[in-house]
Amino acid sequence: MLTSVKWLNRHLEGPAGPVSPDEADEVLTNVGFPIEGREDVASGDIQLDVELTSNRGDCLCHFGLAREIAAATGRSLLPPEIKNESAVTPGPGTAASVTSVDNQLAASGDCPRFTARVIKGVKVGPSPAWLVELLEAVGQRSISNVVDVTNFVLMEMGHPCHVFDLNTLAEQRLVIRGARAGEKLTLLDEAEYTLAEGEMVVADAERAVSLGGIMGGLDTSVTAKTTDVLLEMATWNPVRVRNCARRLGLRTDASHRFERYVDARDIDRACLRAAELIAELAGGKLIDGMIDEGSAPAPLTSVDMRVARCEHLLGIRVETAEMVRLLETIGLGIDLQGSGPDAVLRCTIPPHRHDLTREADLIEEVARLNGFDKIGVAPSLDVHLELDHPEDWALRERAMRELSRVLTGLGFYETVTFSFASQAESELFLPEGLRLLKVDEERRKGAPYLRPSVVPSLLTCRKANQDGQVDLDGGVRLFETASVFAEIDDAESFGRQTIENRNLALLVDAPGKAEGRQHAMRVLCGAIASVVRAMGGPDAKLAIEPSDKQFAPVCKGETLASVSINGTHAGYVLTIAGPTLKQWDLDEPVVVSEINLDALIALYPPRALAHELPKFPAIRRDLSLIVDEPVTWSRIESTIAGANPEMLTGVEFVGVYRGKQVGSGRKSITLQLEFRAADRTLRHEEVDGPVESIVARLRSSLNAELRVAAGA
Repeated sequence: MLTSVKWLNRHLEGPAGPVSPDEADEVLTNVGFPIEGREDVASGDIQLDVELTSNRGDCLCHFGLAREIAAATGRSLLPPEIKNESAVTPGPGTAASVTSVDNQLAASGDCPRFTARVIKGVKVGPSPAWLVELLEAVGQRSISNVVDVTNFVLMEMGHPCHVFDLNTLAEQRLVIRGARAGEKLTLLDEAEYTLAEGEMVVADAERAVSLGGIMGGLDTSVTAKTTDVLLEMATWNPVRVRNCARRLGLRTDASHRFERYVDARDIDRACLRAAELIAELAGGKLIDGMIDEGSAPAPLTSVDMRVARCEHLLGIRVETAEMVRLLETIGLGIDLQGSGPDAVLRCTIPPHRHDLTREADLIEEVARLNGFDKIGVAPSLDVHLELDHPEDWALRERAMRELSRVLTGLGFYETVTFSFASQAESELFLPEGLRLLKVDEERRKGAPYLRPSVVPSLLTCRKANQDGQVDLDGGVRLFETASVFAEIDDAESFGRQTIENRNLALLVDAPGKAEGRQHAMRVLCGAIASVVRAMGGPDAKLAIEPSDKQFAPVCKGETLASVSINGTHAGYVLTIAGPTLKQWDLDEPVVVSEINLDALIALYPPRALAHELPKFPAIRRDLSLIVDEPVTWSRIESTIAGANPEMLTGVEFVGVYRGKQVGSGRKSITLQLEFRAADRTLRHEEVDGPVESIVARLRSSLNAELRVAAGA
């Protein structure tokens, strides 16, 4: 904020005399407002560029900064002069017979309070020299006495206000409302703007005449012909002001302050100050009364600060009386309760300090006003290193390295993508019963949702590779481990519960028609099996079975399989084709999978038992079975196990064949049976019986037909 040293001294008094530029620089820097620049002004004044944080809107004015200097230096704070103190909070008076205000935005909180005063018989002309000099010292151009007063009060007290030529207002009244779609308004910068529906405007009986919280309109502005003015001062919803200002590319002194919150409880004195100055400098008569439309001002809040807690956090001793004095210098009302280490300061928060909401804020104020330089800095800092991390930390890191090693060895490339996605992409992969989690952040307006699945990110990455004409033998294979998010109603607290999981997502190209998809599915399922084996060893049980469960909209019309680990559902495998593929504009289908990462890491480390090598050779028999298409390998395995064949030591999948030879809706699965005896070498005729019992059980249970039987 550009600040005039001469202006600051209008609000300071004390034996130390006026604050010098050097002292103002030092004091403001020490209390948390560093000076970014300093410049001499032609009038002999000094201009300081003060850096402010966004939560200190109360210091976007000279009176606010003077309050900080007074608190730090012991000077007295001189408030702006109000000649008629009894009129600070008046009723509508005679002003109600001249004009009226219909605040239609009060109930929604978009315009919590709107006030208006009327000054008649003004003579618009040049401002006095003192006013011109002060405004020029902070980079403001003098326009006229009436308009200059509004800029002066804004820079003096931090309250934006605007003056209308009362006689240019239709029916001489104001309506605070939302803009109509496509409504046009020419502002003081002489540019015409097309408003979006609902944007906050001040209107008269016919049309919009001002853009709420940002800038006044040109058609009703004060000119040399103006004789009667309507002075308005209001408060506006900071978010609505910010959104409108950004959309229109407008940044004004008023919007800058409203975006940082202007308290409705602090309007009365500022409005009367502006009205009296206009009447004084322009020779008009201030009409009795003030129109006041909006919600009732909120009561002052109080926050307790424990003296012992303050000293504990600061690490230094500050006398209780000094704490009280420091907080009172910035306008807080203090009620000391108790004494000694149990003392509590009950602090009444003034309207201009809406940023003070908790005990820690008050402790920070004590530290700031007492002086950060009084808090000693130790010559060294002992840092305790916790080397005994829980065992599962190291296991998790090792598991992640092993997972990456396995997948990269299988030709997968790891991706790192953003956690955000668009609504259309997110809704496709949103599990039933959950809601998307949206982040209200302007920079993420194109993709504001935390992704409920990692797969959309992999599809976006695959599209980028397609656009880059990436062509790899075997197709592109991608994987990523990342968090996914959603929310659900919390029945216990009647609130919202955020859900976060870490998943492993995989993607494999599936070019061509059915054969390409089958090959990609086998590659992906093989990769999942390799990961499960690497995580849990040979005893980890993996099942990938067709599923008709539609857990998310993307599953409709796609081939879906359920992934289970040790009998517990852990994820899915899914083909991406059709409309979903078109949404990402991919040329070829892909097969994807998403598996809960914690379920995989829980398997780690793999546990394998060492067995003595067999002393006698095995006999292996290959069987080719023709079964119905829906029959899964897991059903075949369980059926064979149910036959309880003697001396069977292993069953392995060899391959699958589909074609005219096996018939429509059927497939041929080749498997290998291994038989072994612990005490002798088996003869082939000894395994004929077990093989026949297995075939018979497969025939009766699965309607299987034996296609080929060969000895090995």
